[in-house]
Amino acid sequence: MKRSTMILIGILVLVGGYAFFFQRGTVAAGERVTAQWSNVENAYQLRADKTKNLVEIVKGAADFEQTTLTQVVEARAKATSVNVNAGDLSPENIQAFEQAQQQFSGALSRLLVTIERYPELKATEAFRDFQAQYEGMENRIGVERRKYNDEARAYNTRIKMFPGNLFAGLFGFAEKGYFQAKEGTDVAPDVSFK
Repeated sequence: MKRSTMILIGILVLVGGYAFFFQRGTVAAGERVTAQWSNVENAYQLRADKTKNLVEIVKGAADFEQTTLTQVVEARAKATSVNVNAGDLSPENIQAFEQAQQQFSGALSRLLVTIERYPELKATEAFRDFQAQYEGMENRIGVERRKYNDEARAYNTRIKMFPGNLFAGLFGFAEKGYFQAKEGTDVAPDVSFK
C-alpha cells in the first residue's frame, strides 16, 4: 500500500473515531441537560402545588381581599399550563416558560405582602410553616436553575467549539436556552421606612 493511501486511511480513521466519540459524548451531555430541566420543572411544580395550599390557608384564616387571591390562582394556572418540551429547550421556549413563572412569582409576592397586614394570619402555625417552606422552595428553584444553566453551558460549549461545531450540525445538535435574570435585577431596590 502506498504511503499516501495509508495516511489518508489514518486520517479517515481519526476523523471517524472523533465523530463517534463526539456524538456519544454530546448525546450524554444533552441527556444531562434534559434531566436537569426535569429538576427545574419539579421545583416549579412543587411551588405551584404548595401555593394551592397557601390560598386555602389564607381563605380559612382571614376575611381576605378576593382580588389578590384570584390573581394568585390565575397566575398559578397560567404558570402550570406553560410546558416546554425537554427536546426543544430553545432560548425562546425557556423565555416563555420563565415569563409565566415570573408572573406567578409576582402574584405570590403581592399575596405575601398583603398578608403582612393581617396579624392574626401571620400568627397561625400553618402560615408560619408555609413561609418557611416557601423560602426553601424559592431557594431550590434558584439552585435547580443554576444547575440547568451549568449543564446547558457545557452542552452548548461542546457543540460550538472546533472541531465539534463541524459535527454538531451533521448530527442535529442544537443550542439549548438559558435562564436569565429579570431585567432590572442588576439595580438594588430602594428601601424606605417613611
